[in-house]
Amino acid sequence: MNEPIVARHWLAAALPKVAPALATTTVLALARIWNANGAEHSLGNAVLMTALSLAAAGAGVCASVGRAGDSVIAGTAFAASGGLALAGVAGYADGLSLPLLLWALATAIAYGLAARHWRTDRRERVAHERQTGARREEHAHIERVEALRAGAQIEVARAGASYAEQLTQALITRAALPGFDLKAVETSGRPELSAISTEEI
Repeated sequence: MNEPIVARHWLAAALPKVAPALATTTVLALARIWNANGAEHSLGNAVLMTALSLAAAGAGVCASVGRAGDSVIAGTAFAASGGLALAGVAGYADGLSLPLLLWALATAIAYGLAARHWRTDRRERVAHERQTGARREEHAHIERVEALRAGAQIEVARAGASYAEQLTQALITRAALPGFDLKAVETSGRPELSAISTEEI
């Protein structure tokens, strides 16, 4: 019933929030390094990145079509397509204005998609916590009812045992009195002891 409370480190809690910006910034930095090493105005490199970006987009389309489509694979493929397109433009362009504009646009789109995922995750977590709380309350109620029932049974058994003990003591005391006739008691009828009481004796 008692689950351990695990406190997350602040870095582990903040990492998902900075991951989209970190990813797009890394792509931009690598593309600018590539630009400085000969990719600027290189038609072959531009064609390569365009082909890779289109292939990733095609894979995303294929992964999202039909009933067997997987949204995780499709999202990953589209993200790779966007990253390759950003890297191709940032590597091909000679200035920083267009790559920075695309970086800002890609970061905004990444945060928009991530915020949607975060909302869904938060809703699922809240629903799970509510279900867990309801189950705990139900189990606690059942435990309380069973404890009351067991206590009542114990009290009934104690009362029966006490009655049997007092009756036995009374019969012993009466038998010790002068003039006690056991035959007269048997013919007049004795109070019967219950099965629980005789077992307790």
